[in-house]
Amino acid sequence: MARITFSNVDKIYENGFHAVHDLNLEIADGEFLVLVGPSGCGKSTALRMIAGLESISEGTVRIGDRVVNNIPAKGRDIAMVFQSYALYPHMTVWENIAFPLKLRKTPKEEIARRVDEAARLLELEDFIDVKPGQLSGGQRQRVAMGRSIVRQPAAFLMDEPLSNLDAKLRVQMRAEISKLQRTLKVTTVYVTHDQVEAMTMGDRVAVLSRGSLQQVDTPQNLYDRPENLFVASFIGSPQMNIVEATFTLDGNAGRIDLGTQSLVIPEDAVAAVPSLRGYDGKRVGIGVRPENVHDATLGAATGALAGNTITGTVEVREGIGSEIVVHVLIDATAVRPDDIDDPSANLGTLFVGRLDPNSRLQIGDTAVLAVSTDHLHFFDLETGLAIRG
Repeated sequence: MARITFSNVDKIYENGFHAVHDLNLEIADGEFLVLVGPSGCGKSTALRMIAGLESISEGTVRIGDRVVNNIPAKGRDIAMVFQSYALYPHMTVWENIAFPLKLRKTPKEEIARRVDEAARLLELEDFIDVKPGQLSGGQRQRVAMGRSIVRQPAAFLMDEPLSNLDAKLRVQMRAEISKLQRTLKVTTVYVTHDQVEAMTMGDRVAVLSRGSLQQVDTPQNLYDRPENLFVASFIGSPQMNIVEATFTLDGNAGRIDLGTQSLVIPEDAVAAVPSLRGYDGKRVGIGVRPENVHDATLGAATGALAGNTITGTVEVREGIGSEIVVHVLIDATAVRPDDIDDPSANLGTLFVGRLDPNSRLQIGDTAVLAVSTDHLHFFDLETGLAIRG
């Protein structure tokens, strides 16, 4: 096992494309760290620089205490698991898992011990003499992982390993990979574009955008305390509602005006963000998670002040059993970071709420939504940074 460290790392391709900008990141020994972000953000490039499959333009990458910038991939003591399983179709499961050990001329007894142990960990004992063509996608991915495990590497690198699986198998394999990593305690760097996958698997999650690290933290802290507009918009499904508003102090409390509507900010919420007082009379970004939006007609607006509502027209209604997700067109200006792929961008400002399944709102109805103003997020519109402290 080993820690992995990026120090001021840049990757610039020959055509001038700057894929990774000044990346500084340390992955602790035994940690499961997920690199997440939209397509083209540099996450796979960063992973490939660890593996030695991409050269490093500037900076230093270390595995343990060893600088690996100029060490070829085969000398880095890492194992990769790819989106494609890359199994040998003419070999059995046992032979596929054993193959890297045979290349190293490992003694036969040791090969048998390691392969049998990996098969047990991955619950492949019943398929050991089967060829890949007879396996499901999830089973093939387990074989690919077994081939990496038997090498006993210093680190695992996984690049979108579940993207070829169907939805049910993805959920199952997420749990299996997480359990396996906790059992083996091997440093793991996992790349995905799926933020739900990132949030459910990583000890920490590093969010990238346009080649730059935006924030690295535990999944819960990313969700509760995003450092900027990009992270706030990217983490969470459905994503956070973020609109422009004017903030006005009213004694120790405050008010935000968004379009023709207003919300009252209670004294304790203003007191929790003292620097917010410096934005009196200014435009700010206001963020609201969909679960903090309620159907006011149900009288279950937990944490919302009486009358703290916004009104709009229901454009989309998604009933999913345990809750109802509504997209409500309101009179306000949305804040959309450039990197966020927002399919509603051409529909006006849609405010999303995750409502109690007893809500009777339908498409075309006028919705009165109560907002829990003690759970608001505030952003500086010039810097894009969260307003804190």
